[in-house]
Amino acid sequence: MQKSLSQPSIEVVGTTITEPVITLTDLMITAVCVYAFFQLRKLNRKGKVHKYIRWYFGIMAIATLLGGILGHAFQEQIELAWKLPGWLISMLAVMAVERASIIHAKPLLNKKLGKFLEVANVIELITFAVLAFSTLNFFFIQIHSAYGLGLVVLPIHFYVYWKTRNEGSRIFFLTVIFATLAAFFYTSEIGLNKWFNHLDLAHIVMAISMYLLYLGARKLEVLKRDDIIKGSGGLIQVVKTALKNTFHI
Repeated sequence: MQKSLSQPSIEVVGTTITEPVITLTDLMITAVCVYAFFQLRKLNRKGKVHKYIRWYFGIMAIATLLGGILGHAFQEQIELAWKLPGWLISMLAVMAVERASIIHAKPLLNKKLGKFLEVANVIELITFAVLAFSTLNFFFIQIHSAYGLGLVVLPIHFYVYWKTRNEGSRIFFLTVIFATLAAFFYTSEIGLNKWFNHLDLAHIVMAISMYLLYLGARKLEVLKRDDIIKGSGGLIQVVKTALKNTFHI
């Protein structure tokens, strides 16, 4: 691997397409999200958890579609402000998966903590949206995503798995850990070559992560306090169990 180079533009029917491969890998994420949305819709699971999860995939499909087209393919033909709808939609998607995670875990949480997390979920979205829109800086979108997935979704599902061994939560928290590879490729700017750079690698990781989250969503079950396993084990033991169930070793 090497430090990424700028991806060359191509001409299609007299129209300049900037970052064509990046656009395609972005649309790959869109395709996975669309597939997940319709498959979960077919299952028709009841309850707010599954509703918000479906929203997550549906909204993220729209966000990555706009990101691929406006943020990459036609970025030279449009003003930066046209990227704002895609930015806001992606933030709404992250909010949806956070809320699904919070509601999923509420039966196991202190009532005040559960309520606090739900309120904080809204305040967080408003705060980062104001920062992003007032500065026109994509950095705040990244921070919002990192906060939502790394500091809300991951610990909540780890806690749920720790307490109940819920299979869906195991897949969720391990997938969020795997998804950090996307951040690594993005920040390190390490790619294969100019036609498949760091953004392409990050998008591939994200597409795989979306599919894994879809598998986790199919396994999420409605929880109740009776599901708590007595003597749930220590941190290291929980991680070992989760990895053992993943690789069947």
